[in-house]
Amino acid sequence: MVKDSTSNKMIPKAFYSIGINQYAIEVAYPLLTYESNEKVTVIFETEHPSKASVYRFWGYWLHWEELIGSIIAAIVLFQIAVSITNNPTESAMKEQMDYIPEKKTKYD
Repeated sequence: MVKDSTSNKMIPKAFYSIGINQYAIEVAYPLLTYESNEKVTVIFETEHPSKASVYRFWGYWLHWEELIGSIIAAIVLFQIAVSITNNPTESAMKEQMDYIPEKKTKYD
């Protein structure tokens, strides 16, 4: 836990070092709490060691931005599907009205 200089709040940070370089990342994810001096696993890119994340399901595999984006995409696609099925074209309506089901045997 590190005290933030602007807001004077305690913010959880993860510190890690690669060789002589030391890095720190903020790990304040919603719905996650950390204890002071808790050991966590940090995953980083070898090309860009400053791009790192704590290895947990929430915060590494799943982010708020991705979750909200997925929900918005699902709502938009659902609305598109509803608008397409509620307003069929004239040729589609004619095709549905002209459809005559063929007779089938019971065990086809």
